[in-house]
Amino acid sequence: MFRRLRFWLIAAFGPAIPLVCLTTGCSRNSTPSVGVTPTAVESKPDPIFKERTADCGINFTYHNGQEAKHFAILESLGGGVSLLDYDGDGLLDVFVTGGGYFDGKDKRDIKGYPCKLYKNLGNFKFKDVTHEVGLDRLAGGQPWFYTNGTAVADYDNDGHPDLLVTGYGRVALLHNIKDPKTGGRRFEDVTAKAGLNDKLWSTSAAWADFDGDGYPDLYICHYVNWSWQNHPTDCRYATNQRDVCPPKRFQALPHVVYHNNGNGTFTDVSKSAGILQPHALKEGKGLGVVVADFDNDSKPDVYVATDEMDNLLYMNKSTPGHIHFEEQAVLRGVARDDNGSPNGSMGVTAGDYDGSGNFSLFVANYEKEMHALYRNRGSGQFSFTSQKAGIAAIGLVYVGFGTGFLDYDNDGNLDIFVANGHVIRYPTPPMTVAQHPVLLRNMRQPKQKPYDVRFKEVSKVAGPYFDAVHTSRGAAFGDLTNNGKIDIVISNVNEPVAVLENVDPNKNHWLGVRLVGKKYRDAVGAKLVLEVNGQKLTRTILGGGSYCSASDPRVVFGLGDATKVGKLTVVWPNSNKKQEWTGLAIDKYQTLAEK
Repeated sequence: MFRRLRFWLIAAFGPAIPLVCLTTGCSRNSTPSVGVTPTAVESKPDPIFKERTADCGINFTYHNGQEAKHFAILESLGGGVSLLDYDGDGLLDVFVTGGGYFDGKDKRDIKGYPCKLYKNLGNFKFKDVTHEVGLDRLAGGQPWFYTNGTAVADYDNDGHPDLLVTGYGRVALLHNIKDPKTGGRRFEDVTAKAGLNDKLWSTSAAWADFDGDGYPDLYICHYVNWSWQNHPTDCRYATNQRDVCPPKRFQALPHVVYHNNGNGTFTDVSKSAGILQPHALKEGKGLGVVVADFDNDSKPDVYVATDEMDNLLYMNKSTPGHIHFEEQAVLRGVARDDNGSPNGSMGVTAGDYDGSGNFSLFVANYEKEMHALYRNRGSGQFSFTSQKAGIAAIGLVYVGFGTGFLDYDNDGNLDIFVANGHVIRYPTPPMTVAQHPVLLRNMRQPKQKPYDVRFKEVSKVAGPYFDAVHTSRGAAFGDLTNNGKIDIVISNVNEPVAVLENVDPNKNHWLGVRLVGKKYRDAVGAKLVLEVNGQKLTRTILGGGSYCSASDPRVVFGLGDATKVGKLTVVWPNSNKKQEWTGLAIDKYQTLAEK
């Protein structure tokens, strides 16, 4: 009863916090950050993002097969996006999953649409190269399966990023190899050869070298055990129309950890690694996963967003050659919300939004639930701080998916983006199927206490794309033009993939960093600390993150009006080895190699 009352009070009035900027239209630059001088209030601020979908060359739609009118839960998850420089030309290319459809006499043959790869030609122009790189078919000419997610890593340490694709009934590992005919790059389906025999319904995945042996291992989330044999047809909600059944009607599936053997093959080590099974009532129905070092021991930990169950935090206790985790989400305060209730969690990201030097968690949740901001107080101990930080002010009507911390205005503070869209066909008003995306600006001021940092919603001035509603799922974040501004690519359901160019008019400086581990070793979990204007900006290389997607592996530090930077310290994952650089040139990308 109290939970329902709180939902309507917050939806109608917002939490008991000052909302002056939300009601008066404060300038987006009204709060100083790293070297930023406050500006006057703008009556008509310039947009932050410009939609380039129509003119950039990316013309693709993820389809979920709902036209067959099965109302299957398989139709609800949608797809993801990966940003990767597959051909090594210095520009991020865009890979999108295709989804699927139902075929055959009774429309019960589950089939997939091809995924697509778009080569970045520069100047925000892209070309469909799916066929020429061998991605229109899988091994042996087999068609694509019903796909959901995607993840990126150089799994064999040859210096070229490879692709993993998840979905219903299997995964695909696509090895980036030299094309003997053209001299360029192409992808080869090596799933069977690699030993990735996953036959369950997989969603998000994340790569990281968990055991410190030099090769990236793989964590794959699984969802529920839906099939035609247990497909319910009796689900109805407030509108009394047949609809997609909720996940509570299905059993959770176990997740899996694959150890990279270093020879192109993988071994399922889930049991010995300490991955919980569904009968433990804590594990399963996984939708989002992010990897980062949450307790500053240099080992990459794993956080999993699950649907209607406790979220999971696997603290890394591995030793070289042996992956081992301890699940500690309840102990560390990130399993449930502030009422002690598990949420319907989808998207997840991590970052140092409060200047504490620790990586906090943001989780996008279901309607009538606050998106969760878990502030890392240090050593991997968290506090639920959504209300105090102003997250609750957006209301409780959203179903959140793709999400990320990004410094869209390069003021040195990490902002938050959330892509939203419902999973059922006939939600109860005021909820809708298509929903607005949300952009939250970080209002942190220099020397402000971490627990006082607040966010302000700036969606209404973010651009025309934010004025419309969409049924969105995965989102990837990266600099598509190498100008230091973070762009966004969003996978929508039965609606074209959206490409948003960051056109924020700020003149702030920046520093981009690309880390290269020794012998091309994976850098997920690396910690980067940059000294600038008497402050320290802390960033990391994430594994996974958002929802079913993979973002730009480079780090961009927003510098405000600072014209030079001090020392940059990098703590490499697993080894805890530190390297320092000084005198780095700004407003450009720097490639820094591990010694």
